[in-house]
Amino acid sequence: MNEATKKEKLFNKVVQFALPGLTISAQLATSLKFPQYGLIFNLLAQPFWLYSSWKAWKQAGQIGILITAIIFTTITALGIINYWFL
Repeated sequence: MNEATKKEKLFNKVVQFALPGLTISAQLATSLKFPQYGLIFNLLAQPFWLYSSWKAWKQAGQIGILITAIIFTTITALGIINYWFL
């Protein structure tokens, strides 16, 4: 196994823990009446969602997941701008 493959496997493992960890943290923060922190956790999770959905599109043709992730990332970013800056 070459070095690039090892790094990709390690990154994929990080993604598999970061996705649920950050997403669940966002939902938990929101449900505990801390929506501002829920937005932050959600935005931190978005790169992992985008990466995973892009891989799903490339490997299995799941374009709907990628479109949803892009729209959700945009909405979350707008929520942060609205909540923290306006």
